[in-house]
Amino acid sequence: MPNDPFVDIAALSSLGPIRWLDARDQAAFEAGHAPNATRAPSDAWDKAAKAADTGFENSGHWEEALVELGVGPGVTAVAYDTGAMTNAARVWFVLQYYGMKCVILNGGWPAIAAAPNVPAGTGPAPSGFKASPGAGPVGLVDRATLKGQLDGAAHVFDSRTRAEFTGEDARGRARSGHLPGARHLSHADLMEKGVVHAAPALRGMLEKVGFGPGDHIVTHCEGGGRAALAAAAAVRAGYDDVRVYYLSFGDWAKDESCPIVRD
Repeated sequence: MPNDPFVDIAALSSLGPIRWLDARDQAAFEAGHAPNATRAPSDAWDKAAKAADTGFENSGHWEEALVELGVGPGVTAVAYDTGAMTNAARVWFVLQYYGMKCVILNGGWPAIAAAPNVPAGTGPAPSGFKASPGAGPVGLVDRATLKGQLDGAAHVFDSRTRAEFTGEDARGRARSGHLPGARHLSHADLMEKGVVHAAPALRGMLEKVGFGPGDHIVTHCEGGGRAALAAAAAVRAGYDDVRVYYLSFGDWAKDESCPIVRD
């Protein structure tokens, strides 16, 4: 489907030139990776996204980080991870947010390892990429903005576990539960055996928990990765007004003025 954030390994040839981005750790990368892949340091990126001086407002920092990956116009970046899909989704979210074409390999490294023929990626693209914040189909929402949208303007998609949503799993913090009006669908339910469900199944799942046509969907989790995967799944399901609260519940709970409910 057009603008699908996910690609199956059998469909890679339809993308034209690709740049493999490996979102696994260094040891896994060194043990084996896609041909001509470069490692995308998703853990370091996650820390940078949550630091005051290198957050998403600092487009210069992120432009430099993406140029280092060798991505550029005319090439589709293909991110993959261990098959958990959350680190690849982080990479996808960052690239698309700043205007770079990127997709997530459905099934991750296990799909590559099982494939009889894996296309080689391109080498580093010539420098010249300019980061354009908010240029991608999925935008970013901060705490203050989301707080102002809890009147019904935002339809919150909580992708944590059920125990986190109910507050039973407090993750060691004093306040636990969920945002008022949030709908829950665990990121794990979006997949089966490491493969994200097809669009019709995802659409049915989102409709079942209360999302409707035209909803302004804001995804969150605990700290970004599951929220990015949920946003990609919502786009695959056909929703076209999707945002990510990347700092997520960890950021929300520390502000006593932000409401949390348990039910």
